[in-house]
Amino acid sequence: MIVANRLPVDRHTLPDGTLGWRRSPGGLVSALEPVLRANEGAWIGWPGGTDEELEPFVEDGLDLVPVHLSAQEVEEFYEGFSNATLWPLYHDVVAKPEFHREWWDSYVTVNRRFAEKAAEVAADGATVWVHDYQLQLVPQMLRELRPDLRIGFYLHIPFPPTELFQQLPWRRQVLEGLLGADLIGFQLPGGAQNFIRLVRQRVGHKTHRDLVYLPDGRTVRAAAFPISIDAADFEELARSEPVRARAAEIREALGNPRKVFLGIDRLDYTKGIYARLRAYSELLEDGHFDVEDAVFVQVATPSRERVEQYRILRDEIDRLVGRINGDLGKIGRPAISYMHSSFPREEMAALYRAADIMVVTPLRDGMNLVAKEYVACRYDADGALVLSEFAGAAAELRQAWLINPYDINGMKSALLEAYRASDKERTRRMKAMRRTVVDHDVTTWAAEFLDELGQVRADHGKTVRPAHPS
Repeated sequence: MIVANRLPVDRHTLPDGTLGWRRSPGGLVSALEPVLRANEGAWIGWPGGTDEELEPFVEDGLDLVPVHLSAQEVEEFYEGFSNATLWPLYHDVVAKPEFHREWWDSYVTVNRRFAEKAAEVAADGATVWVHDYQLQLVPQMLRELRPDLRIGFYLHIPFPPTELFQQLPWRRQVLEGLLGADLIGFQLPGGAQNFIRLVRQRVGHKTHRDLVYLPDGRTVRAAAFPISIDAADFEELARSEPVRARAAEIREALGNPRKVFLGIDRLDYTKGIYARLRAYSELLEDGHFDVEDAVFVQVATPSRERVEQYRILRDEIDRLVGRINGDLGKIGRPAISYMHSSFPREEMAALYRAADIMVVTPLRDGMNLVAKEYVACRYDADGALVLSEFAGAAAELRQAWLINPYDINGMKSALLEAYRASDKERTRRMKAMRRTVVDHDVTTWAAEFLDELGQVRADHGKTVRPAHPS
């Protein structure tokens, strides 16, 4: 059973005017769908909207169990505590987190609703996999309701260092909520180590390496399971004739410049879009190339538009793009081609194929799958990736041009190196990155996590404890 904030389907209007469902985009759905089908599983999540309470239903062979949220809960649990408290706190306080007691109360209420729904639906001894920062209390709540279950939790975003996490007024409750799981997965080893350290310091449980020993005899493991993508699927899409033709159209529409730089991000303050565009504009101002040679295509997918910080960011980016294009662009040749919209996977693949240099510069990111998607689509082993060392993907894609996104001059140097790199250099780097992405795809990620969770003993304990846990 999968428990996630959202169901794997979105509502859409059919040609006859009635409402239907279609599969949501994203790697998580692609990874977990075959697991569910093979194990007669179900997916619990919010269907979106606040108008009606839906009964469980089957869509394309998947058993889906909706959890209803009121408009107030969307505001306080989702937009409030999840995305204005936890999100900035877990992303190195790039923006200031807000701490409101009523948001916390709503977070507890909604997490309990998810846990109760899972407890109601799960078969005896079932495996339940809970996902992400919106549902960190569910494991413990579910454990209390259904001690027979095998429970895994996976955090898709970074887990912060102790100095930052300790700002959270409800830090102990969140740690204890996560400890309801038998296995807790993080993107990077550092996140798992942060968690273990906090449990030892703030909850007082004994720990040893990646294990936590609980007073009830259970042993919880916290470890890294870096997420990935369906690399074969993206490559197949990139090789398809419609995508190849569309990539050629995109370059033609851009005026067939010598180099196309590309950024694709949710419009989020953690993604480093503002600094990236500033660095690029300074390269133009410095005369390293001009708008006849290169163009920067920036796609900023709308995100959390009811949250004030996101509205402010959109206005800032809009003004910056306008200023850069006004100062440096020419008629029919903007310095930055900026789109505030979302695109289907086929268009994304075409953009990846059209781009010579992919620029992924988040200030902090759990993984950043865009970097891996670009690599998967470069089946000709050409193209360059400029990647923030603060993205989880940097631990695997070591052959990218790695940069500190806070260092504008360093970013400029990396962009220029990627621009000037020889064919041989680009191919050497891309081949190595492609091996990594292909060998460690999303199916491998899901299988490794579930295999590890499956090895948990029926009584959730270990037979041997170290003599002196530290």
